[in-house]
Amino acid sequence: MGKKDLNLLVLQNILQHTDIGIHVIDSNRKTILYNEAMAKLEGLKIEQVIDKNLLDIFPSLSEETSTLIKVLTIKEPILDKTQTYINFKGESITSINSTIPLFCKDEVVGALEIAKNITYLKRLSDKLIDLQQELKIANKKGNNGNKIKYYTFKDIIGSNKKMTQAIEIAKSAASSPSSVLIYGETGTGKELFAQSIHNGGNRRNKPFIAQNCAAIPETLLEGILFGTEKGGFTGAVEREGIFEQANEGTLLLDEINSMSLGLQAKLLRVLQEGYIRRIGGIKDIPVDVKIIATTNEEPLESIKNGTLRKDLYYRLNVVYINIPPLKERKDDILTLVNHFITKYNYILGRDIAGIDGEVLESFYNYSWPGNVRELENFIESAMNYAPIHRRYLQNEDFISCSNIFSNNIIIKNNTSIIDTSLPNYLEEIEKEIIIKTLKANENNISKTARKLGIKRQTLQHKIKKYSLTAK
Repeated sequence: MGKKDLNLLVLQNILQHTDIGIHVIDSNRKTILYNEAMAKLEGLKIEQVIDKNLLDIFPSLSEETSTLIKVLTIKEPILDKTQTYINFKGESITSINSTIPLFCKDEVVGALEIAKNITYLKRLSDKLIDLQQELKIANKKGNNGNKIKYYTFKDIIGSNKKMTQAIEIAKSAASSPSSVLIYGETGTGKELFAQSIHNGGNRRNKPFIAQNCAAIPETLLEGILFGTEKGGFTGAVEREGIFEQANEGTLLLDEINSMSLGLQAKLLRVLQEGYIRRIGGIKDIPVDVKIIATTNEEPLESIKNGTLRKDLYYRLNVVYINIPPLKERKDDILTLVNHFITKYNYILGRDIAGIDGEVLESFYNYSWPGNVRELENFIESAMNYAPIHRRYLQNEDFISCSNIFSNNIIIKNNTSIIDTSLPNYLEEIEKEIIIKTLKANENNISKTARKLGIKRQTLQHKIKKYSLTAK
């Protein structure tokens, strides 16, 4: 087998085993390549399609509606086109297709179509839009006479100077129609601020809709934002987007730096002109929406990295709020701890009064990469692990976050892991945790094993390994 034949064989195998659908026709509209992913997508078998005329296999298509045939004629690619159709199994399929002409010496010799199945994401986005509409109606009418509760400024806990400054800026922005840009690391409470701004202003009785801009394909996100008209793309239905649903209210665009630059440009036009146009529509629809955008990356860094348009940044950055990370507001830790203990006492039916001083010292020495959300998760976890008679949370209750306490041991002893080998160091930590957990559970092997999340036999082995005594 020659090198050229081997390369062709490798390429054919790659194309057959990728999860991206691939369909290639020649200039006579006959299929010359049709991979397994495309066959699965369209509900066909490869042998039904190969070497057959495209319109014979897909009678619902025509020269006008088939993108493969169209690019043979126009000799230009059609990129990222969304279409929804019924496949040969009767299933509704949504895909994003890119179709490109194939040239040989300036002559079109075929066309290649690449299809990405986004049926699940399309259904998810449809459910999201429907849910937003239901929430809008429920919020307007009330549920059994009660409005749906959102967060307010009273729910923001802390008296740290940087935090207080951020809260004051947010309060001043509440009754203003101007756009707000919130920057904060993951877990700092960006949506908490956004909801508080909405509920503290004159739009509080109007819709508040939040949309995460990450992990959603551009074509779907555009439909979610602006809505669609029947015929806007194959299979499109008439549906209003969340801009219309949020009219006279507030729209939170979370992780704005994850939105594609092309869609950012369309968003900028809407903010400047005050109207939207649905995908496939010809009518301009006026909207009055207060925009709050959030980002977990410093905005100027996003501009530098090419993930945020500079002109959109200036349009959004009318009011700028920088939420400090927990490592910069450690004087709020005790207040937050007591707040979360009160919260989970109610939820879990506990009666925890506080935390041990050694635990608090460990908290002050920890860097909190997950911020307030991480702290809350730690408190909730410890309150689930703590014995029923416990009044103050101890080190051994924080089984899921023992790294906090190992860090504190290093700081208190003013030593370093370099003083011993890493395996020995980790064994010492493990031994200490086992001793404390055994003591907390009155040396009961079964309870201790459950608390540690390991098998009874594993615990017995470790007790023997570390020469511990347990009744």
